Amino acid sequence: MGGGAWTMQKNILKLAILGGKGSPAHKAAVIGDTVGDPFKDTSGPSLNILIKAESVVALLLAAL
Repeated sequence: MGGGAWTMQKNILKLAILGGKGSPAHKAAVIGDTVGDPFKDTSGPSLNILIKAESVVALLLAAL
């Protein structure tokens, strides 16, 4: 979730909207994107399992 936002920020800054490639803002976005990459890889599968578990519990409680 958050990782995708950091990647998009880096891509927007590359387009010279807020300084372009090599600007301090772009350098900070590259660091944020590096930090965000693990979030993209781990949060999706974790949330998928959580949503499935909540759905099963809700169906079981609704049957009572």
